[in-house]
Amino acid sequence: MSTIPSTDSTISESGNIELSEFWQHFRHRHVQVGGVNMHYVEGGSGKPVLLIPGWPQSWYAWRYVMPALVAVGRRVIAIDPRGLGDSDKPAHGYDLGTVAKDLHGFVEHLGLLADGPLDVAGHDVGAWIGYAWAADWPDDIGRLALYDAALPGITPAGPGGTPSEEVNTRTWHFGFNRLTDIPELLVQGREKVYLDWLFTSKMLNRSAITPADLDEYTRVFSAPGAARAGFDYYRALFNEGGIAQNRERGARQLSIPVLAWGASGGVGNVLLDTLKSVADNVSGGTIDACGHYVPEEEPDVVIEQLTTFFVD
Repeated sequence: MSTIPSTDSTISESGNIELSEFWQHFRHRHVQVGGVNMHYVEGGSGKPVLLIPGWPQSWYAWRYVMPALVAVGRRVIAIDPRGLGDSDKPAHGYDLGTVAKDLHGFVEHLGLLADGPLDVAGHDVGAWIGYAWAADWPDDIGRLALYDAALPGITPAGPGGTPSEEVNTRTWHFGFNRLTDIPELLVQGREKVYLDWLFTSKMLNRSAITPADLDEYTRVFSAPGAARAGFDYYRALFNEGGIAQNRERGARQLSIPVLAWGASGGVGNVLLDTLKSVADNVSGGTIDACGHYVPEEEPDVVIEQLTTFFVD
């Protein structure tokens, strides 16, 4: 794997990209939105597509999908929401309403709505954000594709009692990340070990995230305030206010087309079934032989799905 330098000398190198031509088509960008410095990677021309990563990742999770969308004539923007990647890590504001407002401000600032609503895809926490954005700012998004996540406050809670080993492996961090202070204390200085365990335990394609990729994710997760910011997404969503916020969204039916794909080694059909209860026009299913990190484990499948779904 080669190290590809940034094409913008004002922005530090963003890690290792397998695609040797990647930086011929993409550039790092930064913009201030509501006092938050937002980082994104952009390339191509045409109708915009905005990609939202999950936790504990960054725009980099979409690196295999981005060139294919550019190749079919789209302007592709992969953003680091507040607290993730190379964007700012403010002390507050990790409830989904605030993060959705960030993205509304971001697309308005860049003039991305000039030709109509956007196509948006989100994975994991990026799916939480994408859903909240579509519900809170319905004129911003024309088509929404979501990958491998449940929607807290909307997805029915699982059965009580002791979870199976498989379920515990997939979900233990939801409780851990919500705890006050102790996650930061235990993870600090051990970020790479923590991330390696998360990735390895949730992937079925173990080669999808390489040692060099792990180094890139460790770089951004080890930045000052990054671990705390990531944990704060869980603290903000799973408290009473965050759950109430999402339940209120669920009372407002989405009318836009929604694509919902889970992974066989992830949430399966849970996302599709959840969205059928809050959206009028939903399609999707389960991607076989795939773990949680769908855009990296099965990028060709995601590319086919998005290039088909995001067609005018």
